[in-house]
Amino acid sequence: MTDKMQDTDLERELHIANERLDRAVKALAPKHKGGEREEYDAAHEEVLRLERAMSASRGDEYAETIPFAVKWDTGAPMPQLLVNDYRALLAFLVSEPDPNWDGSYVTVKAASAQLPEPLGLVEFENCVSAKLGAPNDEVIEGHPLNGKGLEPYRAQRVVNSRWLREIEAINSVHRMYRPESWHDLNHYVFWFHDSTFECIARSFRVETHRTSMKELLKVMLERLIA
Repeated sequence: MTDKMQDTDLERELHIANERLDRAVKALAPKHKGGEREEYDAAHEEVLRLERAMSASRGDEYAETIPFAVKWDTGAPMPQLLVNDYRALLAFLVSEPDPNWDGSYVTVKAASAQLPEPLGLVEFENCVSAKLGAPNDEVIEGHPLNGKGLEPYRAQRVVNSRWLREIEAINSVHRMYRPESWHDLNHYVFWFHDSTFECIARSFRVETHRTSMKELLKVMLERLIA
């Protein structure tokens, strides 16, 4: 099968999958009869699979979800980033549902709070570059990876990353440039509520803490300058 034929088939499959997803979204609105959520999840996963397959067939960049040990809070994750020339440390509030919550009130979170909270800490090794900021989840449809496997509130890796290629191209003018040293670097994307974190690093490890964000930032600073 030629690449053009494969693209056409994938486009057709993706169109059908998006129609299925639209029906699943509409079915969530009225009173449920059973199975609506499961159908939505299945339709959504199929759309993402086909988006990634189409991007891969064209050599485009796309986002794939990676195994991640914890889930951050989707409402107020409060991400905090400390970074130096070779390491990045990212902290955030971990999702911990309240079994007694009845939906009648909202708990306001603040990074300055002194009470212990369930917090996640991710350390990125051999970090070439890192950033935290716009866009937020309200404009995620305008992101270049939208329609290419992008999932909000997930830890993802960007395959065929343009950003990684751009940074490598800049560094290729150095007399000590070695292409092989860039082969095991990854472009990571973490989608939060009010911001997006992205970095290029070799690997990461995740740990959890139950403390205040202020105290965890002290730990992060000590680790960063150690």
